[in-house]
Amino acid sequence: MAARFCYADTMTSFLAACVKLCSGDDVAENIATASALIREAAAQGAQFIATPENTTLMAPDAGAKLARSFDEAQDPALPAFAALAKELGITLSIGSLAIKVSETKTANRSFLIGPDGRIAARYSKIHLFDVDIPGAVAKESANVTAGSELLVPEVDGVGLGMTICYDLRFPELYRKLTLLGARMVTVPSAFTERTGRDHWEGLLRARAIENQVFVLASNQFGTTPGTPTSYGRSMIIDPWGTVLAQAGDSESVIWADLDFARQD
Repeated sequence: MAARFCYADTMTSFLAACVKLCSGDDVAENIATASALIREAAAQGAQFIATPENTTLMAPDAGAKLARSFDEAQDPALPAFAALAKELGITLSIGSLAIKVSETKTANRSFLIGPDGRIAARYSKIHLFDVDIPGAVAKESANVTAGSELLVPEVDGVGLGMTICYDLRFPELYRKLTLLGARMVTVPSAFTERTGRDHWEGLLRARAIENQVFVLASNQFGTTPGTPTSYGRSMIIDPWGTVLAQAGDSESVIWADLDFARQD
């Protein structure tokens, strides 16, 4: 795997934003809420806007999510967000949607949408949340198909490494993305409150410091009936590990200027 550290043509900086949500099981309502916050972020000048994992659907279990999911051609979120990105002239990272890929499986998939309204990249979560320890049992793989492709699309000439939630615990993934040219990484999440209070900030700052990249982590917060409580605390972190912005405990937007000249 060849490293690509050719930064001469990269823009100096741009304003990025993370949208924080407490999504439920009403897809239309979640689309409307996310869209309103995306508009708020764009109105403040954000050129790149990221939303959390499960942007349009938090369901009690993987089976319920499968029953409420759409295949990519039918998902109502994609045309809505594509039209919004084009209208606002922004690059939009939709943290993840549950995309039906068979009668028994979905993909947990991020979408990068350009300012032309076209889907520029799709990333399916590689590391699925399979856990069996005292007090916590989860098996995402029961209804979700894991991805396998590492993606580093460009946003205005800047390499973007795409990851999702539980990927955060696998540092080798972030090293590979950096060697492929990532200068910033997205970590859309529904990170649980139980582990988030101990590990969320620590892991995010570690990935930033280890790889000298910007980290944009949009997290769900609060509790949807039948699901674990999400930790919230969306963050934007610079390559030195400094937290540039952190969200409070409400539906909100955070902003930060990503200074690529300082990163160089």
